[in-house]
Amino acid sequence: MAVFEPEAEGIVFDAEETGGDIVGRSPWALAGRRLVRNKLALAALALFVLIVAVSFAAPLYSNYVADTDPFASNISGTVTLNGKTEPVLQQGGGKLGLGETPIGPTWHSKYFLGADNQGRDVAARVLYGGRASLEIGIGSALLASAIALVFALVAGFFGGWTDAIISRVMDLIWAFPLYLLAISLATVLLTAPNGLKIGFIHLSAGSLWVPLLIIGLVYVPYIYRPIRGQVLSLREKEFVEAGIAQGASNFRLIFNEVLPNVASTVIVLMPLMIATTILTESALSYLSIGVQPPQASWGTIIEDGQSLLYTRPWVAIAPGIMIVLTVLALNVLGDGLRDALDPRSKVRVKG
Repeated sequence: MAVFEPEAEGIVFDAEETGGDIVGRSPWALAGRRLVRNKLALAALALFVLIVAVSFAAPLYSNYVADTDPFASNISGTVTLNGKTEPVLQQGGGKLGLGETPIGPTWHSKYFLGADNQGRDVAARVLYGGRASLEIGIGSALLASAIALVFALVAGFFGGWTDAIISRVMDLIWAFPLYLLAISLATVLLTAPNGLKIGFIHLSAGSLWVPLLIIGLVYVPYIYRPIRGQVLSLREKEFVEAGIAQGASNFRLIFNEVLPNVASTVIVLMPLMIATTILTESALSYLSIGVQPPQASWGTIIEDGQSLLYTRPWVAIAPGIMIVLTVLALNVLGDGLRDALDPRSKVRVKG
């Protein structure tokens, strides 16, 4: 009889997870240990936490460091640098001196990254814009995941007409181009004379809840599909059939048997969805149908700096860098979570 030898087949088992130290440990504890050993994922998590912390500290920076209101025009303002008073909006260059150019990066506490064409502190606006972008990105990803999870559990577990109706509705939303659907919804809601009214809930056109709801709703099918497929597979597993044979209710089967097994999929999708929703919010705000003035987001700041690319490029570069770092950190973190929560990661195949 042939004997299977893992090393001969090029398969190496993780020694730390093949010993007796894993006895009695839950799958979540083992996943946590794998994540802790992934230094790149931990670095991405630290970077994302740092971006969140710095962005939500925007009021502290604005009040105690920059000492300026990032939402009020400061066209005639001045700033003292090295004992010399400089206008925030400087006379244009060239022999004729036409127009006005915002002050560039001072690398001091005030106007660290310079000013925009209305004399507002760019660094303070980038921090406030990051807070708005993160609130909308995280909130819309949580909303989309919650709605998709509920519908996927119901459709995948009960099947039949329930699955057919829910899936066709999701296919209908999926059929529309993502940004075209988001732009259409945003245009309707932003041009409504009295804002958005749902029962006793009233949202003004400038509320951050408007882009949050729009982005959250259009991304529901993107999360619904993979979760529904996993629920359909779990519905046929032996442990679910054993629960049915023992007389367990559908509610108990869904929440005690199916939901814990799809939770890891939702956790892995979450960082990737946050990165996607932040990009979507930035795109909509750049088109002036996302975050509305006087509030700011990374997308609106890039739009403000478009006319200053040749003279004060940092107005547009700074929020762009923040978007890139945030999306990169979330994608790397998502890959690390996938490797940690995937049981097959315990086995490594030699290249």
